[in-house]
Amino acid sequence: MKFTVEEGLRLAAGCFVLLSVALGVWVNPLWFGLTAFVGLNLLQSAFSHWCPMMWILRRAGLPEHRIAGDRLEPACEAGRESAQRRA
Repeated sequence: MKFTVEEGLRLAAGCFVLLSVALGVWVNPLWFGLTAFVGLNLLQSAFSHWCPMMWILRRAGLPEHRIAGDRLEPACEAGRESAQRRA
C-alpha cells in the first residue's frame, strides 16, 4: 500500500510517540522528551501548516493525493464519502 504524505505523517507520528513512550518507561525517562517534541511539532504545524516530517515524506516520493484515473481521490474514508455526496 502506498501512503500519501498525510497518512505517512500520521504513521510516523504514531510510531515515534509509541516508541518514545516505551523507551521512556523501560529505558530512561529522558525519552519522554521525544514524545513532547513530536507533540509540539504537531501543534505548531496546525497553526503554521509546515512540518519537517512532511518535507521529508515529500522528498521520499510520497504523493500528496491518491489518483484514480484522471480524478484526485481523497486519501481518507471521510473525504471519500463527502466527495461521493458532492458528485
